[in-house]
Amino acid sequence: MNAHICYLKYVLRHKGYVFVECCRQGIPIRGILHDLSKIRPSEWIPYAHYFYPDHGNVPPRDKTGYYKPTDTGDCAFDFAWLLHQKRNDHHWQWWVLPEDSGGVKVLPMSESARIEMLCDWKGAGIAQGHISPRDDPWKETRDWYYANKSKMTLHPDTQIWVEAVLAIEDPLT
Repeated sequence: MNAHICYLKYVLRHKGYVFVECCRQGIPIRGILHDLSKIRPSEWIPYAHYFYPDHGNVPPRDKTGYYKPTDTGDCAFDFAWLLHQKRNDHHWQWWVLPEDSGGVKVLPMSESARIEMLCDWKGAGIAQGHISPRDDPWKETRDWYYANKSKMTLHPDTQIWVEAVLAIEDPLT
């Protein structure tokens, strides 16, 4: 199957799960707008070619569903990933400001961006098949976060919020 068709199926599946969760959380507009930048050619083409290079054979992720997007060896994909992060404030990377001195300043995420981020994590896990929507998707999302939080640079306020919300049995409701 064509890489672009495979990628379209994934994007629509992912957006659908995120939209449903955003509606449950009272942010339906963010659910509609979620990841719209992925349809721009600057993101679409590199993503489709990276994730579906052999017509459906997706590059491997680790057991949590994580892949290291900056270690791909594919400059076009790396740049598309950078664009995607900086176009979408539900990615924690959007809130990391490189400083001229070489350090970084980490800003607290807005409430709507934090909520969409959790909806995105849950939706991605379901769309990628790591989480069954019939199981407890929040438990799987919690497990994914704790397995991957050391790879994130979150403002302390954002990290406290995420961990407090994920500690709840049915977060965000």
